[in-house]
Amino acid sequence: MPKSSTARPTAPDTVWLARGRQAGPAPQEILRENLRRLKADGTIFDYAETGNTTEPDAHVFEARWVVDDTVTVRARLTTDGRPHVDEERRWTLAAEAERPWDLSWSSPATMFWPADGEVVRWDRDVVGDLALQDINPLPQEDKALRRLLREAAQHSWSINVVVHEAMTTDERGRLPLVRLLPPALRHRVVEHRAAPDQFQAVNWALYDLGVRVPRGGAVILPGSPVRTGYTEGDFTVRSVFLDGSEPTELLEKVVGFAALPRPLNGEADEAVTALREKWQLLTMEEELERARALVAAYAEALEAMTRSRDQYREATELAHAALAEIKEFRGAASRAQASSGDMDGGGLPQQLTRTFQRFTGAIRPRRARGEVAAPAAGTPGDGPHPSGDGLDTSGDGSLTPGAGPGAAADRLRTSGDGPSTSGDEHGTAG
Repeated sequence: MPKSSTARPTAPDTVWLARGRQAGPAPQEILRENLRRLKADGTIFDYAETGNTTEPDAHVFEARWVVDDTVTVRARLTTDGRPHVDEERRWTLAAEAERPWDLSWSSPATMFWPADGEVVRWDRDVVGDLALQDINPLPQEDKALRRLLREAAQHSWSINVVVHEAMTTDERGRLPLVRLLPPALRHRVVEHRAAPDQFQAVNWALYDLGVRVPRGGAVILPGSPVRTGYTEGDFTVRSVFLDGSEPTELLEKVVGFAALPRPLNGEADEAVTALREKWQLLTMEEELERARALVAAYAEALEAMTRSRDQYREATELAHAALAEIKEFRGAASRAQASSGDMDGGGLPQQLTRTFQRFTGAIRPRRARGEVAAPAAGTPGDGPHPSGDGLDTSGDGSLTPGAGPGAAADRLRTSGDGPSTSGDEHGTAG
């Protein structure tokens, strides 16, 4: 049996839903005339019409009536009001009562459409040309049979019942079983009939749906989405006697199936929402209540806007305070960095300058000492040196500018490398 994997909203037990097709011209005038007649004889309290003849499913009729003397019912019928269409027109009917729906109440369809189907053929299901109040023989061709049952199970809002005839029926067996159903179900059930020789073909067609019809029995199709609590065994009837007698077991199964929670597909959910939120046929009390609800909604929206404004203002003030703190922190950091630079001696450029000076002062004596070289032995031109030549020890240890060649020899004599002879006139290179 196919199962729905998506959670869907369920139709309230106060709601009645149906959908069908209507053949022929635009039905506005027929519906108006029937609604006027029903209002005149007191069947309904009032009705309203919202015209739109340019789009399908956009022409709306609303009606209100009372059942059981105290329970108010509101119903909304959407139709195709276009002057010309190439195919049959669809209609959707959603009704809601003040308490759970009683199947003994009249079908809401009869509060809009004329009971005589000969005036306008409106009681047809959206799938194929299936009648809502008559027998629908199944096609003889296998592919057409399979396609019809698959589409009925997937796209129809009606309760689809497949009945297999154990033998060829007489006049009594050709009466539709839906006539025996409670009034509120007579426009929500489609009865399919399989001929005696179609037993294997119909079960072959039902195989993909996960159900099977017994020989001479009946089965209710699961529908789509599958109703909560559906099991094939609970909605299968072993034998249906088509002899004019009342098939009690089958009727009970249909009523039990209708009572199951009904998951709503997208279009059905939209129909219920439109009935509740787009309702125009209001009494004075309802208009006053709606006005009060609008005032309350506006007040709530204004309060929410005020709260939002206050929150925005508070957030803005916090943001400005945060920016001020950031600027103050940056100023303090800059001042701290500047004062730190002063303590170190004037900042980074001055530190670099002083470091370079210290480096220069340290390398100059080393360069001077590295320039000294001993003269070679017997070098011509070495002569007596004046006693004043040599190292200048009065200064900072640097060589006196302008010293002659004898300065190197004097440095050797005073460096302690060997004894010096005052009478030597020539240096000896050792």
